[in-house]
Amino acid sequence: MSTRKVGSTGRFGSRYGKKVRDLIRDVEKIQRQSHVCPRCSMPHSKRVAKGVYLCGKCGNKFTGQAYFPRGG
Repeated sequence: MSTRKVGSTGRFGSRYGKKVRDLIRDVEKIQRQSHVCPRCSMPHSKRVAKGVYLCGKCGNKFTGQAYFPRGG
């Protein structure tokens, strides 16, 4: 099954409506990308848990909002 248009929300099929799936797709796209670390200013931070991020370069663990760090 191709998910070129729907991205990560392809797992929902036709359920829940297009608007809801579009909102979820946008949030998950931001959530899964690399974020800038506040200590080393490099884009190597990944989300570990809700509101917890870990920098792969310097090992800094910091908190932020649920889906993306503050200011990001």
